[in-house]
Amino acid sequence: MKYCYKVPCKKEMLKEIRCFVKEVLEKHGLSEVDVSTLVLAIDEVCANLIIHSHCCNPKESIEVEINVDKDKGLIFNIIDKAEIFNINEYQEPTLEDIIKKQRKGGIGLILVKKIMDDIQIYSDKKKHICRLVKKIPIN
Repeated sequence: MKYCYKVPCKKEMLKEIRCFVKEVLEKHGLSEVDVSTLVLAIDEVCANLIIHSHCCNPKESIEVEINVDKDKGLIFNIIDKAEIFNINEYQEPTLEDIIKKQRKGGIGLILVKKIMDDIQIYSDKKKHICRLVKKIPIN
């Protein structure tokens, strides 16, 4: 089963994205912990795109696509047209560096990489897709 949600690139839309993802996952019987964890990961990727890649420009948009497959698990496609950022090439700071430099960020992408089983980046001339896969039993 496939679900899609397209929103303008405004920070206020992050709440709507979280609600959409939560609603879809709850519909398929995932535990509260699994739902919360996956919502966190999707929210982090969408927030980074909206804030950093699109500079909160409401004339631009991102699309969240959720594919629920009993055999493959959950496949989240986050689709946009901004300059691509490859999360797989992201060099994770150590916790000591974050604390020492008193950074206010840097942990979100670490969490995404730990939560998801696979992360793939696809790109063509018209769009970019960040595919996040979670192999989890689905009802």
